[in-house]
Amino acid sequence: MSVSDGRDAAGREGLNRPHDTAPLVVAEAVEMSFAPRGILARGRPVRAVAGVDASVARGEALGVVGESGSGKSTLGRLMLGLLAATGGTVRFDGTPLPRPGSAAWRGLRARMGIVFQDPFGSLDARRSVGAQVEDGLAIHTTLSAAERRARLEAMFLRVGLDPERLGAYPHEFSGGQRQRLGIARALATNPDFLVADEPVSALDVSIQAQVVRLLADLRRDLGLAMLFISHDLPVVRHLCDRVIVMYLGRVMEEGPVADVFARPSHPYTRALLSATPMLDPARRLTREILPGEPPSPTAPPSGCVFRTRCRHAQPACAEEVPPLREFGGVAHRVACLRADEIN
Repeated sequence: MSVSDGRDAAGREGLNRPHDTAPLVVAEAVEMSFAPRGILARGRPVRAVAGVDASVARGEALGVVGESGSGKSTLGRLMLGLLAATGGTVRFDGTPLPRPGSAAWRGLRARMGIVFQDPFGSLDARRSVGAQVEDGLAIHTTLSAAERRARLEAMFLRVGLDPERLGAYPHEFSGGQRQRLGIARALATNPDFLVADEPVSALDVSIQAQVVRLLADLRRDLGLAMLFISHDLPVVRHLCDRVIVMYLGRVMEEGPVADVFARPSHPYTRALLSATPMLDPARRLTREILPGEPPSPTAPPSGCVFRTRCRHAQPACAEEVPPLREFGGVAHRVACLRADEIN
């Protein structure tokens, strides 16, 4: 099948797929614990993700925010099938994800892509950038060499790079250009689902906006389901439709971006937003300083994992894990026993 008709060797549509509101990727009560290794082999396991529900529809961008160590990247890898969940289920297009590395899992890889945080470390310095972007096509399609070359040139143009540089090496590109290469590599097989894991945090501020605009355009034009992991809340506000706020492996709050950012209902969400610079005085929140440090994921607090840093905590907060419940809107949910009192 030729590249020009917008389909790959599997017959799936390429550019300009129609958007669909049905969930494409669904995580149900997913958990991930890492067993200690080496000198820590006798320690407690690290519970990186604890009972998280999340879903991403075709054409939708879901933002995942939180401090370092909150489980954001682990959740992204679970929803891609790069990690096998120790609890719960991840479904892709209605089917549970097979075991990572299995033949069934490899068959799904062409429908998924990931853009990494480090645009240089994720590229092989010894190989041309064209060869690296072509890897997915060589593995997952039956396109001829000429068809793969045409696809590469089209992808380079799509992400704003000169196809004449297919034979160049990563060190010959700037940081922003290397991240565009990472995006081209992730999208070469026309995936349905893209995980962008802190894709602009290593870039200069002037370049960040360009990459974010590129991701927004690609998401719109290709109908991608996108999981956008970031600690940059203004970028999430600009790019995403919905957002989930994570702390120590659990979801504290979730909902439409406009709703959560305008009416943050969990104390942790308010603290995150209050630390974000805002040019508009009407959007600024009173600065909330969180005391102490996040607890160790090997020994999380009982009940609400945020209670040890929350000024609203009561004894009841230590007794049960607060469920996510609707608050202020059907699609807006918060995991706080005292949300009604403090909002």
